[in-house]
Amino acid sequence: MEYSGEEFDVIVIGAGVMGSSAAYQAAKRGHRTLLLEQFDFLHHRGSSHGESRTIRATYPEDYYTDLVLESYALWERAESEIGYKVCFKAHQFDMGPAHSKSLRAVIASCRKNSLPHKALDAQQVAHQFSGRIRIPEDWVGVYCEMGGVIKPTKAVSMFQTLALQNGAVLRDNSEVTEIKSLKNGGVLVTTGRSSSGNNDNNGGQFRGKKCVVTVGAWTRKLVKAVSGVELPIQPLETTVCYWRIKEGHEPDYAIGGDFPTFASYGEPYIYGTPSLEYPGLIKVAVHGGYPCDPDVRPWGPGMSLEAMREWIEGRFSGRVDSGGPVATQLCMYSMTPDEDFVLDFLGGEFGKDVVLGGGFSGHGFKMAPAVGRVLADLALTGEANGVDLKYFRIGRFEENPRGNVKDYEDQVNHFFQ
Repeated sequence: MEYSGEEFDVIVIGAGVMGSSAAYQAAKRGHRTLLLEQFDFLHHRGSSHGESRTIRATYPEDYYTDLVLESYALWERAESEIGYKVCFKAHQFDMGPAHSKSLRAVIASCRKNSLPHKALDAQQVAHQFSGRIRIPEDWVGVYCEMGGVIKPTKAVSMFQTLALQNGAVLRDNSEVTEIKSLKNGGVLVTTGRSSSGNNDNNGGQFRGKKCVVTVGAWTRKLVKAVSGVELPIQPLETTVCYWRIKEGHEPDYAIGGDFPTFASYGEPYIYGTPSLEYPGLIKVAVHGGYPCDPDVRPWGPGMSLEAMREWIEGRFSGRVDSGGPVATQLCMYSMTPDEDFVLDFLGGEFGKDVVLGGGFSGHGFKMAPAVGRVLADLALTGEANGVDLKYFRIGRFEENPRGNVKDYEDQVNHFFQ
């Protein structure tokens, strides 16, 4: 093991969207920044790859609204710096049974945060979407202008490129095996020999005044290894499904018109995006997955399709083929018990020298620009403005193993084989 002699103001571990955004934020402020990734950059083993993610401001938890609104602005700012688009505008439509506590909380949150929205009954939904979406008579819909689709792999690449342009050092195939607190402050980060066949990487050590850990599905493992702290963050493997739009109806469900990103509350929670990445296909998927070890993935078998088939047939009036998905992709969630993020100092021997961002629970990608800003703020100044961090503390799980108490249903389904 050799010490590289390199010292950094901030070392960011994990180059998914959160880490790449944090590295961009730190480097942009003039701080010497190192971004480390255990696999290849833009790999497909975590939570930041793929073809699309939803951005929406409609949340049951009203404490996410400010993060989403800030992220809309920061996505546009980053796009203006890089010179291309990664976020494409659409409206957002939430639907579900009228008695759904989650959907009622969405409406209450929209009102509290003055988000323009319309509550629609079944007839109004049919009229709003010219029959392209229909809901049962005992359901309601919430129509909001603030939706959209993000290209995830392109977005991660954008943040990495901007970090590099602002002077950051980027190294992949560099798995962190140890983080040590130094007596005079700061940390020593050790990386192991690459296991990916990259013979140029024999491991090394790097000193940092501060460290940001954003390793997604590997959060629980790394945090326990370096600190002994056991975080209740459970990786799930989820399947994203694409369904064929029937001939002649393709333009009706394409982005760029008035067809929205959407979420359907209930059992199961179903979400989707307009046709964008694959012409003639629409993404419709269940918000859930199978618990797994991120290093020993099942790579399937996927979820039961019956609920999605019934949902597609009932909502899209036969205009989308419900026989089965024509394409699927696998992704990872990092679930906390309350489905809320962890944005906090690791504490203990590390004090405020190590900042943790994790547990994004299948809904964090849209907020990556604001989360990156918050993580950089915490690392560089010891505090973060514009967000109430009490909901994202590590200590909440010591007070209540379930974390934040909510008076509505979980959104993410946990399936078991």
